Amino acid sequence: MENIEQIRHSLAHLLAMVVKEKYPEAKLGLGPAIENGFYYDFDLGEKSLTDTDLDELEKKMRSLISQNLDFATETITADKACEIFAAEPYKLELIDELEKNSESISIYRSGDFVDLCAGPHVANSSDIPRDSFRLDRLAGAYWRGNENNKMLTRVYGLAFTSKPELNDFLDKRAEAEKRDHRKLGKELDLFCFSDLVGPGLPLFTPKGTIIKEVLQKEVESICRHYGFEKVSAPSLAKQELFEISGHAKKFGEELFHVTSEKKHDLVLKPVQCPHHTQIYASKSRSYKDLPIRYMESDKQYRAEKTGEVSGLSRVYAITVEDGHSFCRVDQVKEEIKNMVSIIRDFYSRLGLWDEHWVSLSVRDYEHPEKYIGEPKDWDTCEQILQEVSNEMGLEAKRCEGEAALYGPKLDFMFKDATGREIQIPTVQIDFATPKRFNLEFTNEQGEKVPPVMVHRAILGSYERFLVLLIEHYAGAFPLWLSPVQAKILPISEKQMVYAKEILAELKARNIRVELDENNETLGKKIRNAKMEKIPYLLVVGDKEMESKTVTVEARGANKGESVSLAVFCAKIEEGLKSRK
Repeated sequence: MENIEQIRHSLAHLLAMVVKEKYPEAKLGLGPAIENGFYYDFDLGEKSLTDTDLDELEKKMRSLISQNLDFATETITADKACEIFAAEPYKLELIDELEKNSESISIYRSGDFVDLCAGPHVANSSDIPRDSFRLDRLAGAYWRGNENNKMLTRVYGLAFTSKPELNDFLDKRAEAEKRDHRKLGKELDLFCFSDLVGPGLPLFTPKGTIIKEVLQKEVESICRHYGFEKVSAPSLAKQELFEISGHAKKFGEELFHVTSEKKHDLVLKPVQCPHHTQIYASKSRSYKDLPIRYMESDKQYRAEKTGEVSGLSRVYAITVEDGHSFCRVDQVKEEIKNMVSIIRDFYSRLGLWDEHWVSLSVRDYEHPEKYIGEPKDWDTCEQILQEVSNEMGLEAKRCEGEAALYGPKLDFMFKDATGREIQIPTVQIDFATPKRFNLEFTNEQGEKVPPVMVHRAILGSYERFLVLLIEHYAGAFPLWLSPVQAKILPISEKQMVYAKEILAELKARNIRVELDENNETLGKKIRNAKMEKIPYLLVVGDKEMESKTVTVEARGANKGESVSLAVFCAKIEEGLKSRK
């Protein structure tokens, strides 16, 4: 079997061939292999493609595969390339760039079709499994991803090494679509957007806010156990703060600038660490004071490209759970171990710890200009993280070029219920930032020396984390996270007084509970409550009212169980305590 990347790239060429056959005047853009498949961009002029055209194009591609076409490569001069692609303006632009950069120019021929391409491809179309690909969808895409350029038609395809692998992907994607946080967020009334407020600025409803607050309380409770204290900093700052830290350069056009008629000129913070350095700098520090640990959950702002904003995955206003420890060099390893323990504890409570791996993200040694700080400090940091990985059994994989601006880090990768891999928690060592801000403490010899700064994020941005949770649990949150933990369903108006007594008792025990007072049948009430994915439904009829009981139906159970209210309260309180 040929390399899957070669198969996908070759399919992109076959797609271009059949589109050019259908629309000879179409202009070719780019057609790379991508994760799970391939795409090709076309300038169709006045013509257009629809979803119904994809089946026709796919059949023609299968026919081409059966013709046993060779994929032959040739290296040519820029002049020869310009002659071949004289009628292809997008290819001419690419040829001009290649010539300016003194890069070789290669083409691939398949039958009568020729494309500008570096390859590689399969040797012959017979090497492509005929039933392991499909054309997937159409989309608009700006040429070279620049919104100032023309919008082209992009045709996406899926491609794998076998039909079962393709079908498996399609099944998983269908499941992921059912779990889409945008769909479930609306159905479960967790968050919304407003055209008046603006895109990329989510509004959290009472239920969504409950989840955010429960998560914040949970992570802060664990962090307090390891000595972290809450701080609070404003969302605004002078740009100079971020110029010193290096973030102004790193984020560049992503900074939101705030001005006023009173000649204020500030920026919204893209990160929280520079503010925290100034809390540390507000007073003299001794070696006896260290480590000093700050934590904060607050808004950060990034001016993302409009076309990249989507649901809670990419937003302008991000609520970030962040923490920083200022410590001595001899304390760094223990600080990192503590932070790893926090991550392990928190993700174990969510049932995600068993399916993870760790990246030891180090610098790109060939491009040191991408980072701040001194090489010897980087060497020390990378060695410390390796030792932590060894001593804690993390088995971290070394990933070059993945380090942060100011230092190496441990990144934790998790798989959700759909098999998707997500990186959220991180621990990062930073020798550079304290030096940039002239932070110092008095050591045992009475000398002024800079502390080491250790950054950590446990759940990262609440918005991205909610995407993970909503889609991982398909909206059926564990009891301790559910915005509504129990719902009381009286059969008729006759039981309403008793139902309200139950409501008061549960609220007094800090159980999040609702009472369905709608004039509907019990069947409809149960169906509606199940759509809300509430952990426990409490049915109350004449029998329950007389015996002072409730019929409890747990989420996913086939039938209810009649118990006293005291027994139910004990059960739910035990569930909350155990986090199961």
